[in-house]
Amino acid sequence: MAKNTRTFSDIDMGFLPNPVSKDISKKYDENAIKQSLKNIIMTKNFERPFRSDVGSQISALLFEPITPIISATIKKTIINTITSYEPRVKLLNVNVLLSPDNNGVYVTIVFSIINTSTPISVDLFLERTR
Repeated sequence: MAKNTRTFSDIDMGFLPNPVSKDISKKYDENAIKQSLKNIIMTKNFERPFRSDVGSQISALLFEPITPIISATIKKTIINTITSYEPRVKLLNVNVLLSPDNNGVYVTIVFSIINTSTPISVDLFLERTR
């Protein structure tokens, strides 16, 4: 009998049906954690019912004037949010590149899943939304 090697799973936020079971698709391990990181970072405080503490101020910071101070604040906010709300990862590095021409911020997050040593990178483009 084959051992299940999948450790983590989350619902696919695209809500696309599984072609075989017609149920909502799932994401596993690395892909599940990448999706979770983006969701946690883009969630505003008080947006989740009964968990008003989960989230970050990134959405508000994206409307601030583009300065080096904002870049450092965004980086610090992302680090604090991930270390507080995503226990499945060990954060290795966060790089923030401001892009005033595109009205957003490029973020590269390098992490490893707990109990592994393989670094995983996720690239995000955070932009202003209403």
